[in-house]
Amino acid sequence: MNVLAIAAHPDDIDFTCGATVARLCEAGHHVTYCCVTNGQAGGRDSSQSRLEAAKTRRGEQNLAAATLGVKDAVYLDKPDGQVEANLELRRDLTRVIRQTKPCLVIAPSPRINFNNMPFLHPDHLAVGQATLAAIYPDARNPFAFPELGIDPHTVSQLWLLEDPEPDYFVDISGYLETKLAALNEHSSQFAVDVNLEEAVYSEAGRHSELGGSVFLAAEAFKKITYSDVEEISF
Repeated sequence: MNVLAIAAHPDDIDFTCGATVARLCEAGHHVTYCCVTNGQAGGRDSSQSRLEAAKTRRGEQNLAAATLGVKDAVYLDKPDGQVEANLELRRDLTRVIRQTKPCLVIAPSPRINFNNMPFLHPDHLAVGQATLAAIYPDARNPFAFPELGIDPHTVSQLWLLEDPEPDYFVDISGYLETKLAALNEHSSQFAVDVNLEEAVYSEAGRHSELGGSVFLAAEAFKKITYSDVEEISF
């Protein structure tokens, strides 16, 4: 099964659902990353040019993705901090969806969650909104963006990240170390975050509680079903 994980910035997917990605890859699903921005506004090295920062972050993302088992990544190279849910982004995401033909898309939620202030980056919300439009109606509609010259594709499921009302929880009990290994590849972002491990384990525990403590550790999603499909297997 093809899976497309869409992120606003390098490291977003790894931090929010890296363990789930590792499980999907291990189960034989083909996961492709799509990073909308080049991440040039991130990092901690003020002596580095923004062009070099973008190159660094792409390299880090490639290494992190490989750690989780992801073999393919698409970079849209939008400026970090300036993403808008406009027709251009919808067209770009529609192109990627039609090219990769995912059954499942993972993307940030466009809904404001005031209980998670760090995730309220406008890029996240804009990417979530544009992804919803790209999945429905754009990617499946043969009359939307015909200039792309790619056959339409219907996505079956969308799992939204950091939504205020998660309703689907993935057991990641055996995958936290893999997730941490991937995050540690993002050294320009987390090199001085001595509490990174604590944060990852704490968030996994919090999501477990939200899901009724069925699992020792979990990642949480809001699941939207567009068409009948077999349940995603791990």
